[in-house]
Amino acid sequence: MGVHTASAGPLEPPPPRPTGLTVWGCLKHIWVHEGPRGLFRGIGANLVGVAPSRAIYFWSYSTAKQRLNRSLPPPNRDTPFVHVLSAASAGFISSCVTNPIWLIKTRLQLDRSNGGLLTVIKSIHSEKGMAGFWKGVTASWWGISETMIHFVIYEYLKKCLAERQELRRTKEKTTIDFVGFMLCGAVSKTCATCVAYPHEVARTRMRESGSKYRTFWQTLRVVGREEGRRGLYRGLATQLVRQIPNTAIMMATYEATVYMLTKYLKEKRAKNVQLEAISSKSSHSQ
Repeated sequence: MGVHTASAGPLEPPPPRPTGLTVWGCLKHIWVHEGPRGLFRGIGANLVGVAPSRAIYFWSYSTAKQRLNRSLPPPNRDTPFVHVLSAASAGFISSCVTNPIWLIKTRLQLDRSNGGLLTVIKSIHSEKGMAGFWKGVTASWWGISETMIHFVIYEYLKKCLAERQELRRTKEKTTIDFVGFMLCGAVSKTCATCVAYPHEVARTRMRESGSKYRTFWQTLRVVGREEGRRGLYRGLATQLVRQIPNTAIMMATYEATVYMLTKYLKEKRAKNVQLEAISSKSSHSQ
């Protein structure tokens, strides 16, 4: 008497990606089809990428800004021209160095096979070799315009904030000043994101597996033709929810770090000068 074995049927395809959903609708879709872990897909690569990306970015921006100011006459220092060039150089260097991290993060977020980090890395390498890890970097270069707009507006608002601070008797920064930096960062990032957002859509599409999206302008044309103008701004609300508080906290933290380090170095320098003066005075008295 033979044992009847039922042949396994074809695997069910993953549910189609939702289109036209709100932020909450998309979150609900992920929760239903992928569970709580789906909401945190790619967080490891994101955590690994944030620290070096921000460090490289602010180091590049500060370095370029200092060198430009030293090479220009005093009337032309700290102008929008300096801020634009500094932000552009920082964005270019940061995007080139950290693109592989963000590509892996995007693939992990889009991957539904639960293959994990190594599977995604092997998949990227199998497509175009090492060059595949820089897929979408051209969209990041076009996205430098967002960085430039952000820092031009931020530096202008920061200058207005500094002029108000000059009216106070004390030069010490207070909590109100750092709240002001947060507001400056939030406003400038909101304006920049709304103006330059289509590059985010193009970059994400170019980082998908497959060959449908090849170059920056070709991707924008395909999205515009297939999804209309609204497709070029798909996910803008989610991006603003993520970027505005992140940028506000980041800019205030950056300004606080620079302020505390500058204050510490000045106090240390003054203390050394005072000690040298005392030492010199005691040696002369002997």
